[in-house]
Amino acid sequence: MGAGHSHSHHGHDHHHHRPGDDFTRAFAIGIGLNLAFVAIETVFGFVANSMALLADAGHNLSDVLGLVVAWAGAAMAKKAASPRFTYGLKKAPILAALANSLFLLLAVGAIVAEAVRRLFHPSVTEGGTVIVVALVGIVINGATAMLFARGRKDDINIRGAYLHMAADAAVSAAVVFAGLLILWTGQQWVDPVMSIAVAIVILWSSIGLLKESVWMSLAGVPSGITLDEVEDGLAGLDGVETVHDLHVWPLSTTETALTAHLVAPDVASTDELLNRARQMLHARFRIEHCTLQIERTHLKDTRC
Repeated sequence: MGAGHSHSHHGHDHHHHRPGDDFTRAFAIGIGLNLAFVAIETVFGFVANSMALLADAGHNLSDVLGLVVAWAGAAMAKKAASPRFTYGLKKAPILAALANSLFLLLAVGAIVAEAVRRLFHPSVTEGGTVIVVALVGIVINGATAMLFARGRKDDINIRGAYLHMAADAAVSAAVVFAGLLILWTGQQWVDPVMSIAVAIVILWSSIGLLKESVWMSLAGVPSGITLDEVEDGLAGLDGVETVHDLHVWPLSTTETALTAHLVAPDVASTDELLNRARQMLHARFRIEHCTLQIERTHLKDTRC
């Protein structure tokens, strides 16, 4: 049985950005800024007797953890392959994104619990101090989010970091608004109600991240790719009669792998067909790592 077997090796110098490359600085700056901000918020939260500020400090601390996890994931993904982890630790950022979405859910729970308690036991809050500190928060979180903005389309781990920071900037904006309302009306319920509204926004963004990271952990087909389209693309190559045993799965948060058997009884050159298949997969689906087996007969006894 003539099976032409080809491997698209990792030895190939693939021109796709490695996950977490060039985001090392973004992570370092983001973690530094946010730790400083947590300290500021904690001090002034006590000074102004603002639970919103203290809750936000706790929430920002969970963000620092989220950034550390995302950074660790990105760094681990760059580890070289070893005899035990033959693809390296490319899956690490997927686990990091999963952990990050769980952190977000925890932060939401903490904020809501605190807000509900505040609704039943209101206390006087210094609106002015709250506004100033929260404005600093908008600047810090907004700036950190922008550091990750360009990577959010290509890498779910970077998107987790971006969403985290963007959600924080929104939290700070809401806290500013709450501070203004407290100054204008003297109503103390504004502060907890605002934090509940913010929690709902964060929840909304983290559910999507959680879903996709679980999906990728379970080796689901990445969200930008439809299996039927990949099959049609391969079956549409000159000389290919049928395609079977097609598998597509995420290697990392930015790279996709594929294996398939192509039945091509009359094709003249298997190498030429493999090249065409590889080019098509790269151009249409950005699939870099493919292992294709070409079969001359319709026997399906070679299950890999």
